[in-house]
Amino acid sequence: MFQGSMVALITPMTATGEVDEAALEALVGFHLDNQTDVIVAVGTTGESSTLTHAEHSHVIKRVVEIVDKKIPVIAGTGSNSTAEALESTVAAKRDGADAALLVAPYYNKPNQEGLYRHFKAIADGVAIPQVLYNVPGRTVSDILPDTVDRLASISNIIGIKEATGDMARAKEVIERCADRMDIFSGDDPTAHELIMLGGKGNISVTANVAPRLMHDICSAALTGDREKVMRLDELLRPLHASLFADPNPIPVKWALSRMGYGHIEGIRLPLIPLDASLQDAVLDAMLQVGINID
Repeated sequence: MFQGSMVALITPMTATGEVDEAALEALVGFHLDNQTDVIVAVGTTGESSTLTHAEHSHVIKRVVEIVDKKIPVIAGTGSNSTAEALESTVAAKRDGADAALLVAPYYNKPNQEGLYRHFKAIADGVAIPQVLYNVPGRTVSDILPDTVDRLASISNIIGIKEATGDMARAKEVIERCADRMDIFSGDDPTAHELIMLGGKGNISVTANVAPRLMHDICSAALTGDREKVMRLDELLRPLHASLFADPNPIPVKWALSRMGYGHIEGIRLPLIPLDASLQDAVLDAMLQVGINID
């Protein structure tokens, strides 16, 4: 249903922290012009944790409107509250999203049965394709392969974003579940490896600033063009590293502000703008891959 380079879109903001409507429209247009295959709105990189509920729904609705069915839009609707995640997923369907991305519940630390019931309740509650999101480094909640296997049998749970970067884990999930759900990477440096194991794409931070290159490496991995994958991976590695030199989305929002999308101070507490000591490395990595700087 979805494949290729799937950008985890930032939410551009003004100097005072409001959603920058003009920058959002321009940024979506940038992706439509540069071969991004899918837009994921208001996930972790979109600062879902600090947007208000009204802003969350508004950004998803605007992205859907701007995209105008040219490519699919997946809405981040996860929460550590099952009722809240269900409410957000209902709203995303109402506002025209093609699917929902549901992060594993954070902070609560549910066991595997709790995780299963959480995702099942949302799948049962709203008829929209749903993608699980496993990122234990942020959530302290790991959707184990046995639980993924159980959830893969629910018809509208159509995929999982596996962001551990663990290829042994990815291989197991693909071998057990790929006949019933799609497996996507959520880790830019290892995404090409997961795709070549049988994954379908990458939900990417780096694609925010280098959409065409990320489309190209995902496309090459999907077609098994290992030589092209390795060449592009060597080119992109410094950019991946620089964009994760500070917690995401701090570096990528700074990078995009230099490209003209949002203000350089446009990020919400408790995150703060990129420290000056890290800026040169991000800038150098951007220049190495031919990114235009504002």
